[in-house]
Amino acid sequence: MNKHFTITINDDTGVRQFNLHKLVKKIVIYGIMFFVFVVLGSFCTIYYLNHNVDKIEKKGIELKKNYKILEQKNISIQNTMLSTQTKLEAKKKELSEVSDSLSEIETMIGLTPADDVPLKQRINITKLNSQEMAVLFKFIPNGSPIKYAGITSKFGYRIHPILHRREFHRGLDMKAKMGTPVYAPADGMTEWAGFHKSSGYGNLIILQHNYGFKTYYGHLKKVMIKSGRFVKKGDLIGYTGNSGMSNGPHLHYEIRFNERAINPFYFVKWNLKNYTTIFKKEKKVPWQSLIKMIHNLKIIQPMQTQR
Repeated sequence: MNKHFTITINDDTGVRQFNLHKLVKKIVIYGIMFFVFVVLGSFCTIYYLNHNVDKIEKKGIELKKNYKILEQKNISIQNTMLSTQTKLEAKKKELSEVSDSLSEIETMIGLTPADDVPLKQRINITKLNSQEMAVLFKFIPNGSPIKYAGITSKFGYRIHPILHRREFHRGLDMKAKMGTPVYAPADGMTEWAGFHKSSGYGNLIILQHNYGFKTYYGHLKKVMIKSGRFVKKGDLIGYTGNSGMSNGPHLHYEIRFNERAINPFYFVKWNLKNYTTIFKKEKKVPWQSLIKMIHNLKIIQPMQTQR
């Protein structure tokens, strides 16, 4: 079998013939095919790479946009965190100030400040005690019924300035000019308002308060209320004078508890700053049972009638 083939080339110099082996022919053909395959593969690869580069570029642009969005969100979050931190610091400072103020109030009303007790519980306890204080200061005589200018005669035994004999002085003689306004030291009802002959107090006002307390205002120049009328703490009830058995303008001020005279001085000086002092000074009043009663006091809602 002939494994050769002849290649004839005609040119200007003549005809030339080349005898080649068929294996060489196959190598040439395969080489051409391989070249074509490489060219096609390279083209496809380039096309594929160009396509992926476009996709990567688009993703890169999208990632940049997302990065900017995230960067803006991050700035916003940082600003929010900074604002929140500032508010928290302000609240922390505010709570610290509230705690300090609460400690002062607790000390004022006789409670022992307790840092280990939650603030809300301390506020609730203080609130209950504050409510009790509000009731006491509203319904029990406290503070001076006139502008305080001093005492001319104290509570207790003395020589009467008119009768010149030793007797028990049931109240305070409070220094005052003629016509000094007199105000109710607590809510109450007017038991007496007018001239009182038998007592020697002249123009006299007697106010009946809650929980067994009464107050007396003697030697008045003028009475501004009528018997049987209710008065509120701070209401004007009269003006100081020199009526009755008196040797000069002043206010005779008495406080009685269950018809028994007690020293008004502690009540005249009684206020928020020395709230608990009176409990130790005035032993004739059962303060513990009184405060307990006020603490347990509940207002019962009126029943609604059916129509």
